[in-house]
Amino acid sequence: MSHAEDHEGTRRDFLYYATASAGAVAAGAAIWPLVNQMNPSADVQALSSIRVDVGGLSEGSQITVKWLGKPVFIRRRTAAEIEEARGVDVSDLPDPVARNNNIADQVPATDENRALDENGEWLVQMGVCTHLGCVPLNDAGDYVGPNGQGGWFCPCHGSHYDTSGRIRSGPAPENLPVPVAEFVEETTIKLG
Repeated sequence: MSHAEDHEGTRRDFLYYATASAGAVAAGAAIWPLVNQMNPSADVQALSSIRVDVGGLSEGSQITVKWLGKPVFIRRRTAAEIEEARGVDVSDLPDPVARNNNIADQVPATDENRALDENGEWLVQMGVCTHLGCVPLNDAGDYVGPNGQGGWFCPCHGSHYDTSGRIRSGPAPENLPVPVAEFVEETTIKLG
C-alpha cells in the first residue's frame, strides 16, 4: 500500500463521517418542529395550576371551578357531612381506594384520606362521573348527609356518591378523583 492510498482512505473516512453527521443534523432539524408541536401551548401551560379564593364559601356550600377543561367541586362541608362520611366502613364501598393524587400510595378510601385538610372541612374533587364522564349534581342522590346536604348523583346513568365523593351505587367503577391541591393561603386553594 502506497502512501497516497493510505491518505485517500483517510479522506474517504472523513468524508463518510462528515456526510453522516450532516445528514443526522439535517434529519434532526426536520423532525424537531414535528416533535415540538406536540408540546402544550402557552395558554394550556398557564392553566396547569390555578388559585381559587374560597373565603366566601359558607359551610354546606360548594363551588365548581373549571381546571384543565374539567369541572372541579370544592365543598366546605358541615360537621354533619363529615360525621356521616367518617362513619362509613371502607369494606362496604365498591371502590376501596382513596384515588387521592395528593397521597403517593393507593390508600384506603377513608374520609380522612380524601379530605383536603385534617379536620375534613374541605373536600376538593374532580366533578366528572367515573362511568362515562357526565357531571354529577351536588346535594342529590341516595347518600346525602343527614341535613340533606352533600352527596352527588349522576342522573345520566344513576351513579350515587356519598358526602366524601365515594361511589356507593350505580355503574361508576371508581370514586371521584381528588386532584393535586393545597392551601397556599388561609382562604386560597391551589389546584395543580
